[in-house]
Amino acid sequence: MHSRSGLSKLKAIFLIDILIVAAAAGFYFYFQSQGGFLPKPAIFVISDLTISPVEADLGEPIAIGLNVTNVGETEGAYVANLTINNQFRENQTIAVPPGESRIVEFSATDTNEGNFTVRVGDLVGSYRIRAAPPEASSIVLSSLAITPREAWVGNPINVTVVASNQGAEADRLSVKLYIDDKFSEAKIITLDPGASTPVEFTFNLTAEGSHKVKVNTLFGTFKIVPIGTYTLTIYLTPTPDEGYAEFTLNGEKQRTPYIVALPEGQYTISFPSTDTTGTHPFLYWENGLTSPTRTITLNKPTILVAYYEKGDSCPSLFVWNGTGYSYISEVSNHGWLGYIDYMNSDGSIVFYRNYPWDYIPIDRNLLQTHEGSYTVTLAQMWDEIFYLDSAYLAVVDHPADAEVYSTMVEQYLDPNYMGKIYTVSTNRSTPVSAYNEKGQNVLPQISKIDDIFTPGINGIQSTSWDDIQWNTLTLDLGDLSKAKEIKLVVRAVVDWGDGADYNTWLNQFFDTAYSGQLPNGTQVTPPPYMEVKAANGSWVSVPWSRQFPLPSSGVPRTFVVDLTGLFPTNDYQVRINNFWNVTFDYIGIDTSPQQSTVIQKIYPQADLDQWFSTTSDSVGNFTRYGDVTELVLEADDEFVIGRQGDAVALEFPTVNLTPLAAGMARDYFFFVNCWFKDEYGNWGFGFGFSVEPLPFQSMSGFPYNPPENYPYELHSNYLAEYNTREIEPF
Repeated sequence: MHSRSGLSKLKAIFLIDILIVAAAAGFYFYFQSQGGFLPKPAIFVISDLTISPVEADLGEPIAIGLNVTNVGETEGAYVANLTINNQFRENQTIAVPPGESRIVEFSATDTNEGNFTVRVGDLVGSYRIRAAPPEASSIVLSSLAITPREAWVGNPINVTVVASNQGAEADRLSVKLYIDDKFSEAKIITLDPGASTPVEFTFNLTAEGSHKVKVNTLFGTFKIVPIGTYTLTIYLTPTPDEGYAEFTLNGEKQRTPYIVALPEGQYTISFPSTDTTGTHPFLYWENGLTSPTRTITLNKPTILVAYYEKGDSCPSLFVWNGTGYSYISEVSNHGWLGYIDYMNSDGSIVFYRNYPWDYIPIDRNLLQTHEGSYTVTLAQMWDEIFYLDSAYLAVVDHPADAEVYSTMVEQYLDPNYMGKIYTVSTNRSTPVSAYNEKGQNVLPQISKIDDIFTPGINGIQSTSWDDIQWNTLTLDLGDLSKAKEIKLVVRAVVDWGDGADYNTWLNQFFDTAYSGQLPNGTQVTPPPYMEVKAANGSWVSVPWSRQFPLPSSGVPRTFVVDLTGLFPTNDYQVRINNFWNVTFDYIGIDTSPQQSTVIQKIYPQADLDQWFSTTSDSVGNFTRYGDVTELVLEADDEFVIGRQGDAVALEFPTVNLTPLAAGMARDYFFFVNCWFKDEYGNWGFGFGFSVEPLPFQSMSGFPYNPPENYPYELHSNYLAEYNTREIEPF
């Protein structure tokens, strides 16, 4: 029981507590009203230390990252200090808003082997640096493969290469993967002499778009697209003068080239039945379908190609790619019958013999076997008559660290150079300078293969026959005084222009001849020529047997021009002159010595058939359909003769091919001997759009004059047995 005095004391204490609390509350509300209590300052929490890779070679970058989170109520700046083996390396200051996180990234390299401890704040990790294998290794990488070439965001990408030890002793190599020029991963391999092994990397990306892969010196690309989509690519060939063609996709207007990632589903594509001139019809799709409208199910990356009848010439080359036929190139554009060499003052004409051979590279990734053979089809898409005399597949095995290219052809070139397979280094140099006839710097256009070409014009658009405007490309190749071999690696294409322009140009010569003012030996369409600097500094032409050739038409092609021994001084400037519209995508300089190659020739089984019907006016005795194998085994003037719509299927058996040796890569070239003529080749020169007169290998020109003639008696049995498909005029 409490006393009265004790109770009074408790009441007093309670009253004092109330007064203190009230005072404190009043002070709090007053202080708050005056802004006296501020938000909490920035408080940082660091986490998720990442180190990649955790094992690397000397000098390779190590990526170090961490997460910084601000748990305070105001923005602040965090200073991240990086120490490695207790030694300060660097710091970064990063601003972090309240309640948010930011990533801090460092990159470290080391020149000493060993284990390294990483510390940022209270986060600790480690990595190891190992001794890198010597750069000069006998192990060679080849056969870069990227699977798939197109993937969805986050899906795995596999990159493989084949490593082969070409040396006589065991060796090591660091195989390094770079993605978009950033180091990603390295693997050390050790191989016994003569041994090979695949090296595989797997990764995924979340960034959409095209990406580049590099494995040591090998390059490739792949694409990342949104989940649920596939890239639909639609091309038209030949490319119209406007640079594009219109079509509809599910009823909506689009333009070529069309390259878009679309949701999976059905799509209907429709092209016009003729080109914009209304005179050249739609021919077919890449799968042979002849209707200009088609419907597809898009469930994988898909490429569609629509073909029209205008633009190119010569027979067209297709190869079996495993699922369908891929267009490669037009062939033997130098085999066109009717080229004029020169005219005389009386209007008489001397014709070129022309050169019917062609050497066409085929992408090794496109050429796939079908029932034990490589399948190649030579089809006459345009309104022309072709004379196929010989064809074979050259299988070229070469060191994997080199590339191989052939030459182009010209009637005047030394046959010891035409058709030669050159090995060239992948580490080529670029000219010091490059200028065209207008003085424009075109070095950016020719420095890499990117389908960006130098500008050009056709000589037939010159103001007059005796004042030709030449396409000129002047190159400074730099100091090559120590080079034992000098080769240009060229990617270019020729545009013949409109046939009407050629007729207009030709008529100027006839008109001048009729007026008696045309000098004898006047060239109508002068061939290309190349010049170098003489000792006195003047330009001099190189020998005609070593001249610059005319590139192929339609599709750009890469080829070699051998300059070895052509420079009279140590001035390594070259001037290339073209009458036709030749444009260049790339010119590289190779001084590496020719390496050993193994070339195997495969001869085909051949069958002539009709791909599609034609309204051609061509007439004469064409080769009957069916087996024509014996006609294409050698160039002997016994031709497979066909017209528009005809195609020769060539099956090249692979059963006798020797296995690919370690350290070697394999490439393919289609060697073909073929002439052709079109409906515009007459011009009153003695031949019309008919099979006759027949060309032959030893003719001096075409058309030829008596006593020259096709050797009918020697080939009478061939003519009677094979050329029995007679087509008469309508």
